[in-house]
Amino acid sequence: MSKAAPGAGERSAIMVGGGIGGLATGLALIRRGWQVKVLERAAAFGEVGAGLSLWPNGLRALDALGMGDEVRGQALVETQAGIRDTAGRWLSRTDTQELAGRFGPLVMIHRARLFDTLRAALPAGTLCGGTRVTGVALHGRRVEVRHDGGVSQADLLVAADGINSTVRRSLWPQAPAPRYTGYTSWRLVVDAGGRLPAGGETWGRGERVGIAPLADGRTYLFGVANAPEGRRAPGGELAELRRRFGGWHDPIPRLLEAADEEAVLRHDIYTLPPLAGFTTGRAVLLGDAAHAMSPNLGQGANQALEDAVTLAALLDTHTDVESALAAYDRDRRPRTQSIARRSDRIGAAAQWQSAPATAVRNLLLRLTPASAMFKSLAPILDWEPPGHDELAAVDVVRGPRG
Repeated sequence: MSKAAPGAGERSAIMVGGGIGGLATGLALIRRGWQVKVLERAAAFGEVGAGLSLWPNGLRALDALGMGDEVRGQALVETQAGIRDTAGRWLSRTDTQELAGRFGPLVMIHRARLFDTLRAALPAGTLCGGTRVTGVALHGRRVEVRHDGGVSQADLLVAADGINSTVRRSLWPQAPAPRYTGYTSWRLVVDAGGRLPAGGETWGRGERVGIAPLADGRTYLFGVANAPEGRRAPGGELAELRRRFGGWHDPIPRLLEAADEEAVLRHDIYTLPPLAGFTTGRAVLLGDAAHAMSPNLGQGANQALEDAVTLAALLDTHTDVESALAAYDRDRRPRTQSIARRSDRIGAAAQWQSAPATAVRNLLLRLTPASAMFKSLAPILDWEPPGHDELAAVDVVRGPRG
C-alpha cells in the first residue's frame, strides 16, 4: 500500500484494528461518504470461537448501521437467564419477556458470525490483512500511519486495535497499562447434540460458569476462576475445566464431556484503567483500545458498536473533525467508564471466595426483586443511537453526559 492522498473534497479515515469495533466504524463512515481503509495485523480477518451477547443497546447500534435485521436473523433470542448456585438452585432469575418489553430483546450470536456479517457489508478493498502498524504521527490536519505496506495518510485515525493498542502506546504514552483482574477465563463452543432450552450463569466460590444456546444448535460455555496471572493447566485446559466444574449441576458436566480440547480458549482477564481522554488531534480511541472492560455485564462489544455509530454521527453533525472528536470524548468517555466500573464491581462480587461472603451474596441475590435489576440496567439499555437533535442537546444544553 503506497503513500496516497484522497481527492479534493473527499474525507478519509484509517482504522487500525479489524475487529468488530473497527469494522463497524468503517461501515458507518463509508455509508456517510468517507474513504476508509481498515488495517489488521492478522493475515486473515476473523474472530475467536466464542459466543457474544447483543443487548438492546448494541442491537440499536446495529440498526443504525443498517445491519440489525440481518444480525437478528442469525442470532437466538435469550428465553431464560439468571444466576444459579452450584447445585442448580436459582439465586436470581431474569424475566426475558419483560426485559424485551422494556428495552428490546437480548440475543446470543457467535462472534465469528457477527464479524462475518459486518465484513461482508464493506466494499472490496477496504480491509488490509497482514498489515502490521509500526508507527503513527499527527501532522496538523493529516494523520500518518506507517505499516508493512508503506505509509498511508488520512484526515482521521481511529484506533480500534484492542486493549494492547499500538496507537494508544504511541500517541498516549502516559496512559496506564492494562490491569489484571485476578481471574482467568475459558471459552468454548460445544456441540452436545441439540440446542439447550435455556442458559444462564452459575456462581460458586471464586469460580463461575456460563452457558448460552446458539442459533445453530451448539452451546457457548465459559468458565471463570480466581488464579495467578499467566498460569496455565499442565494437564490441558479441558481437563482443568472438568476438574473444576465437572461436579456442578446439569448440563455443565454433560457439555464438558462433549467438548474438544482444541475448542478451549483460555485468557486472563484484563481491564484498562480510566483514561484522561479518548482523543488527541485527529486520532481517536474506540472499543477496547479506549475502555477495555471486564465481561461481567456483557457490554464490551456493545459499547464498541455504540462508539462506532456515535463517532460517525458526530463527524456528520460538526463542521470539523477536531470538534467532532471533542464531542465524542464528552459523550463516550463518561458512559463507558461508568459501565466499566460497574462491571468490575459485579466481577469482584461474583469472584468472592470465602464461604461467609458467598453465603451473604447468594442471599442478597435471592432477596433482590426483578424490578431493581431492571431499574439498574435502564441507564445502559435505554441508549439510543444519536441523531442531530440529540447531539445538539448534548453539546449545547446538557454538556457531557454519562
